Amino acid sequence: MRPYRWWMVAALAVTATAGYGVLTYAFAVLLVPMQESLGADRTVVTGAQTVSLLAAAVAAVPAGRWLDRWGGRALMVGCSVLATLMLFGWSQVTSVAALYAVSFGLGVASAGVLYEAAFAVVVTWFHDARRGTAMLAITIVGGFASTIFMPLTAVLVEAYGWRQALVVLAVVYGGLTVPLHLLVRRPRDLVPQRREARQNTASAVRDPGYWLLNAIFVAQGIGIFVIGVHLVAYLRELGHAPTVAANVAGLLGVMSVTGRVVTAVAARRYGIAVVAVVFVLQAAGLALLPVVGHGLGAAIACVLVVGLGFGVSTIARPALLADRYGVAGFATLAGLMAAVLTVTKALAPLAAAWVRTAAGSYTPVMAISAACGLLGAAGLLALRPARAS
Repeated sequence: MRPYRWWMVAALAVTATAGYGVLTYAFAVLLVPMQESLGADRTVVTGAQTVSLLAAAVAAVPAGRWLDRWGGRALMVGCSVLATLMLFGWSQVTSVAALYAVSFGLGVASAGVLYEAAFAVVVTWFHDARRGTAMLAITIVGGFASTIFMPLTAVLVEAYGWRQALVVLAVVYGGLTVPLHLLVRRPRDLVPQRREARQNTASAVRDPGYWLLNAIFVAQGIGIFVIGVHLVAYLRELGHAPTVAANVAGLLGVMSVTGRVVTAVAARRYGIAVVAVVFVLQAAGLALLPVVGHGLGAAIACVLVVGLGFGVSTIARPALLADRYGVAGFATLAGLMAAVLTVTKALAPLAAAWVRTAAGSYTPVMAISAACGLLGAAGLLALRPARAS
């Protein structure tokens, strides 16, 4: 059983990478050719991604409840099949309405195949420090999703057009994820305690600490979600060429992997304070970018520091939840938190665009994002110690 759980971690690392690569990052590459083909405004086409995020938020809690009650195999396989079918459907859309409908389906499917679902499986197999190692392994591999799938999608679009590119991506995604998700199972010695899970979930949602955790990651996530969408535009506003801005923004992905590794190692010795320090560094990078970002070297330094925060919350959230509330009801609690964060991810960039338009620059956006990062760090330091599991 012990070797099997690591094979399952490897399988989930591959499926999460394919999931983020095809269901999330490919959209950016497909945006312009889709817009031209559909003859629609770019903002309207981009709205499909917001629809997908909101659908994922709606599906997150039911997915969590299913995972707590039945485990991951059926949900993951079903959502992999649904995502594959939606990708085929996406390749055939001829209107914005059809694109939005497909995007809703992709959002629902993503609730059962990305990190949150994978972590819900992992926490039932690991009950010591190796739990963190397993989640770290999944996110390290998943951190390369954009590096793999954005260039792949671009090559496919150039060679075959965006519709045929989606057909190929659907085949690749389904061919990878469906058989690998069939490998997912619960530990044989795990007896699902459904009553305990319900009681634990009810107790947690009455705990102010649970909602403080939500507030912490929402506050920190605002800066991450905003910079992820607006960084290229802001760097161009600061005077950098479009190609340079895109290359500098690409450093966020590299640093997200670095941040996960460094934080996971340091946290074993210094605890949650390490995550708080990363949040402070992220805030400093956001605050300094308007001041020093006109210079290329300084802009790169700020982006590198901000990038540390990109991956840290991904591994800190499930670790804190599992340590604080245990395994029973974990997926439901994680699903509720994911729903809150996904809504934030959908709305924060839109709010940032409004502030940018009203103010005439991104400086207030960066200031607000930095302040939110500091609030997240303060919340972590104020959090009561986790109960013994």
